[in-house]
Amino acid sequence: MLPAMRVGVFSAKSYDREHLARVNHGLAAPHELVFLEARLTRETAELAAAFPAVCAFVNDLLDAGVLAAIAATGTKGGVTRLVALRCAGFNNVDVAAARALGVAVARVPAYSPHAVAEHTLGLMLMLVRKLQRATNRVREGNFSLEGLLGFEIHGRAVGVVGTGQIGETVLRLLSGFGARLLATDPTPNPACVALGATYLPLPDLLSQADIVTLHCPLTPAARHLIDAAALARMKPGAILVNTGRGALVDAAAVIGGLKSGQLAGLALDVYEEEERLFFEDHSGEVLQDDVFARLLTFPNVVITGHQAFFTEEALDAIARTTLQNVTAFERDGTMAAAARVT
Repeated sequence: MLPAMRVGVFSAKSYDREHLARVNHGLAAPHELVFLEARLTRETAELAAAFPAVCAFVNDLLDAGVLAAIAATGTKGGVTRLVALRCAGFNNVDVAAARALGVAVARVPAYSPHAVAEHTLGLMLMLVRKLQRATNRVREGNFSLEGLLGFEIHGRAVGVVGTGQIGETVLRLLSGFGARLLATDPTPNPACVALGATYLPLPDLLSQADIVTLHCPLTPAARHLIDAAALARMKPGAILVNTGRGALVDAAAVIGGLKSGQLAGLALDVYEEEERLFFEDHSGEVLQDDVFARLLTFPNVVITGHQAFFTEEALDAIARTTLQNVTAFERDGTMAAAARVT
């Protein structure tokens, strides 16, 4: 039996503990998981001392400074360190710095596309049928339908930006609604074409879609993909949904689009500056993020706190793949190609 690997699990919530511990317990050679509530930052990097591996989440910081710090505090004997991300995206990692330091980085390339896709459809329905306003009214004893007129997704053009597994699943669900399917991606997905999706350049998709939903990775080129210029190209009165990465959207520009009426609605599960807000209870505090606070004032804005991935099935899959990555690294330093970042 291989010796257990000592893993420091940062940003650990109760649900992380439950799912990782359950999966770990079922391994032939369980790892030693040490759960830390702290988010991994430059200030907390010293907590990574004595861990051959650290497990990080989307809002943990793994820039060059943090990576250098955790590499410097590595185990005695010069064991190469591992960062096991329990998420698909790795835009919070300085990949070049990790490679230069000899720090291996692994991710969870796919867990449950259905979790994010179903949440995306839920957000769409909340906007197009004004469900948030409607339920709030009923709680107050107001059963008037004034101001609650919605529209049907059936027959409407819905543009999906990014057609990997999640984008494909969104299109599959939308096909059941009878929507007109539009898509954009540098590499068209044959499964999406088979569903009846029409691939268009992004400007054309924006000009035709009644609803635009973002499912592309955050790369330097995709930062603020939806900015003031993109909003100007969008069909007047369109709805924007983002369950991808926060920085795909320029939030300040979107506020302008909401004020002008260019955007009829906005749904966000992610936000560019979310690391200061999401996954924590700030209900007793005054929000210091003026842009986020402004977004909350619009009646046609729906925001959830990076919840799209949050299902039993997805958390189990994330835990399994994360620990598989740790086991493979412990065994011989290799990991599945799709999981390995460096």
